[in-house]
Amino acid sequence: MDDSDARDSATPEKKIGRISLLDSGEDFEVLSEEDVNDSPPPLEDAGGGKGKSKSAPEEENAGPDSPVPQEEWLDVLGNAQLKKKVLEAGEGRDSRPRKGQNVKIHLKIYLKEGILLEEQPDLCFTLGDGDVIQALDLTVQLMEMKEKALVHTDAKYAYGVQGSDEPKVPPNSELQLEVELLDAADAPDLELLPPADKIALASSKRERGNAYYKRGDYAFAVNSYSIALQITESSSKVDISPEEEDELMDVKVKCLNNMAASQLKLDHYEAALKSCVSALSHQPNNIKALFRMGKVLALQGECSEAIQTLRKALKLEPSNKTIHAELSKLVKKHSEQRGAEQAMYKKMLGNPSSSSGTQHRTKSSWGLSWKWLFGATAVAIGGVALSVVIAARN
Repeated sequence: MDDSDARDSATPEKKIGRISLLDSGEDFEVLSEEDVNDSPPPLEDAGGGKGKSKSAPEEENAGPDSPVPQEEWLDVLGNAQLKKKVLEAGEGRDSRPRKGQNVKIHLKIYLKEGILLEEQPDLCFTLGDGDVIQALDLTVQLMEMKEKALVHTDAKYAYGVQGSDEPKVPPNSELQLEVELLDAADAPDLELLPPADKIALASSKRERGNAYYKRGDYAFAVNSYSIALQITESSSKVDISPEEEDELMDVKVKCLNNMAASQLKLDHYEAALKSCVSALSHQPNNIKALFRMGKVLALQGECSEAIQTLRKALKLEPSNKTIHAELSKLVKKHSEQRGAEQAMYKKMLGNPSSSSGTQHRTKSSWGLSWKWLFGATAVAIGGVALSVVIAARN
């Protein structure tokens, strides 16, 4: 994520404007397109809390202003950054929800100063899947059915340094969450889930991954994409049409592409390459997968393979400026590397042309010397022979 294009429509009922990730010059496109294995770190476990004065009117109209004795708070993670306090007891520890269950809560979000930001009477999510902020994922696991709790969370477990547009939360804001656990039920059996519901569920997990990617939470993005992939790859005991199979495969490939983008951001190159290869095994001409695979190979030092992969992507989409730029940069880098290598080899082996010239001159000089010596010897022998003949006559 790429550093990661606006999302392609993932389901028939959901259509979003498309912005090619590749056209943007960064991997953001993938996520936007909604195409992304390392296993990201699991969410930390935490528990439910309560928060608010006991009178109903006060809970409705005001934030949790009254100070709460420190000893009544449960320090969920032991770092004083996520705390929970029971306001109204629930139905006992045995009624606590488990990871993987679908839960429904009544949620009120307040700033630390007591200003109400948002209220959701029936917020539903899968516990432990990262569908909501960490503060909720961790604390609701500790709540009992029908319990009402107050949760105080540092920005780290809420909306972080960036804050949020929906709800409107300022950057680095500590929050007070008033939570009531209304219901918990086992998640549906994926094998018995109607294809349309399976597609919608996988798409929602992918979209959550896109949200994490845009916020720079790449490990959580990988986690969401992994869950979406598990849904798309689950077997089915119900009939599924060819069109629904194609749609499910499209969701899967988008998840693999976006996962590769997130893994690139985490410098997990082998995992990113594996995601690209998997995407291309389903759609060999997927341009985003080819583009990202080229980037991974280049980062691994496999310039020749990277150039070949990017050229294939460019052939499929010749007008793509991002691929052009990446390929040009890589070709130039590869050429410079080869030039440096050749210069190094010449330095190590010496100048062949100079050496051969010297050898030629040496050979020529030796040739002249031998010719002169042979001629001189012949003249000397001839002189001696002539002297002998003259002496004999005399």
